[in-house]
Amino acid sequence: MKNTLNKTMNKITFFISFLVITSNFWSQDSTENVNKNLSLNETINIDENSFNNLTAKSIEEGFKLSWGINYDDYDAFKGKNLIIKYNTKIGSKRNKKGFEGSEWKYSETFSSSKTNFEIIDLYGNEKYEAYLGLIVNSEIKSLDPKNYEIVWSKKVKVKTLRGWGIMKFLILLGSLGLFIFGMKIMSDGLQRTAGEKLRRMLGSITSNRFKGVFTGFMSTSIVQSSSVTTVMTVSLVNAGLINLRQSAGVMMGANIGTTITAWLVLLLGFKVSISSYALALIAIGAPLLFMTFRKSKDLANAIIGFAILFIGLQFLKDAVPNLDKDSALVQFFINYKDIPFISNLMFVGLGALVTIVIQSSSAAMALTLTMVSKGIIPFEVACAMVLGENIGTTITAEIASSIGNVHAKRSARIHSLFNIVGVTWMLIIIPLFLELIGFFIGQSHGLTFDPENTGMANEGIALFHTLFNSANVLLLIGFVPFLVKIAERSVSSRGEADEEFKLDYISAAGIALPEVAILEAKKEVAKFGHVTTRMNDFVKTLINDQDKKKRNKMFSKLKKYEEITDRVEVEVANYLDKLSIQEISQEASSQIRSMLSITNDLERIGDVYYQMSKTIERKDEEKIYFLPEQRENLNKMLDLLEKAFTEMNTNLSSEYGHISIENSKKIEREINQLRNELRKSYLENAEKGEYKFQPGIMYNNLFSSCEKVGDHIINVTEAVAGEI
Repeated sequence: MKNTLNKTMNKITFFISFLVITSNFWSQDSTENVNKNLSLNETINIDENSFNNLTAKSIEEGFKLSWGINYDDYDAFKGKNLIIKYNTKIGSKRNKKGFEGSEWKYSETFSSSKTNFEIIDLYGNEKYEAYLGLIVNSEIKSLDPKNYEIVWSKKVKVKTLRGWGIMKFLILLGSLGLFIFGMKIMSDGLQRTAGEKLRRMLGSITSNRFKGVFTGFMSTSIVQSSSVTTVMTVSLVNAGLINLRQSAGVMMGANIGTTITAWLVLLLGFKVSISSYALALIAIGAPLLFMTFRKSKDLANAIIGFAILFIGLQFLKDAVPNLDKDSALVQFFINYKDIPFISNLMFVGLGALVTIVIQSSSAAMALTLTMVSKGIIPFEVACAMVLGENIGTTITAEIASSIGNVHAKRSARIHSLFNIVGVTWMLIIIPLFLELIGFFIGQSHGLTFDPENTGMANEGIALFHTLFNSANVLLLIGFVPFLVKIAERSVSSRGEADEEFKLDYISAAGIALPEVAILEAKKEVAKFGHVTTRMNDFVKTLINDQDKKKRNKMFSKLKKYEEITDRVEVEVANYLDKLSIQEISQEASSQIRSMLSITNDLERIGDVYYQMSKTIERKDEEKIYFLPEQRENLNKMLDLLEKAFTEMNTNLSSEYGHISIENSKKIEREINQLRNELRKSYLENAEKGEYKFQPGIMYNNLFSSCEKVGDHIINVTEAVAGEI
């Protein structure tokens, strides 16, 4: 019993000892774990709020994270590494649903001493989500971020920029197109608003070339397009309204006026965010579109065009790529800009090419200023390109004159010569000129001019553009007669016959300004009147001259002139039809109706004279002769027609609706009276048998046809007077 009790006590004692030992073991292990956990908590005593000012900035096909660290958590970050995880917005949503291929991506690890990091080679124009993380267990060497103990920041969202490629290039072209479209809408609206004033301004030009310079400057300042002014000037020269010397002054003034655009773009487009007010401008202009007054619509176009122009400029600034100084394109410009003369010549050619391609010196200037503001091209290169843009803009006038007469071509040539000569002398002294520009800009800021400062560089470019064009005008205005002589020699006339049988006054530049188009059409109609007048002389020669060779020549001429009258009527009518669909005044519409009526009557006159020539030709073939009395009577009728034509041509060259037609009616009555006398005499002589039947019929047809010509002539005069 005692032994059994002892054994039992020994077992209890052993069990208690085991429990104590086990308890001590677990107690020690638990303490170590607690200490370890305490140590870990102390290490990661940070959360998402430990990251300050976490922002993501869009870059091309990537983004840049920037951040700060709470001062209290600085020691916890010290010596550790950071990592970034990112995913597309769509990928993040798909990842939550467990879709394959939507896993989060991680950057390489980097020191926590950094405050920014770039993630590149992403999709352009894509929305991303990103987190910045602190790696706590920095002793882990595995490359798999999933094995890291990481404390993540709050989520940041960012949209990457589209990388430079075909799409970005198309966006750049579209931005440029929007800028040009806005410029055109604004220019057209301003033209129509001030159209009549422009016409009077240009029409009042005298031989004073200084007045021409002022006129060109004001016209370009009003319509904000040197191309419009130069093309309009070519049209006026083509229409014979101004001569070459007068046009030279206008072209020079237009070159100064176009520099206003650069200052507008610089001051409003770069220094003031006009695009943010663009919709407000459109809101002001839009109601004017629905008003019944024509001028209100024109003003609306000008306002809306102005807004669109600067919206396009904003898109243009965003579309031009941001390039650093190490980029290949920037290095290309930097490497070549220091080659004396050759580099300037090369960049002049580049500026001319850009302007020729986009057909707008204003758009080319805006593009140049934008590239300078982005640091893509240096200041010196931009100035050389501006010179090239001055040459490139002359192409517009050259194209406009290509279908005009010789005078229009010469006017465009003067514009080209003026700009080429100006660029040539500027290339010689451009280093000194740029120093002068730098001095002026530096003085205005109270600092030394720094071409690396894009704001100062852009101001310098605008000032360079203005001073160059002004200096060129002052230098060459005394050489206008010399420029005219060079233009006349370089564009030789192909003779009167070459210019006689085609439209000389219209279609030189399309229909840009209705008021100028009306003047061109009037000039063409007046010339049409002189063409039909010549047919009267041709018929008179056939009546009186018996030389067979000369008569055959007259028959050919009458046939040719009849074809001319047909063609001129169609072409003038087509031109007037295109003009009539534009927004024109009531007075202009009335003048178009008058001209359509006039061209119809003049064409009928051509038909009548041609039929008269066929009658005379048949008379010759049948060996029929007129009596001296009959020939004399026909001459009287033709002489009266000559008087009527003279009066008609005078009226055609006068202001429509402001002529007296009493003298024309008097001549018309004389023609009718003579016709009645000749008919009465013819019938009496025919009854007596004094006139043979066949010659008598031909004689009657001829003087009756003359009376029909007289009817058409008076119709023309009445149309000029507005009595239709």
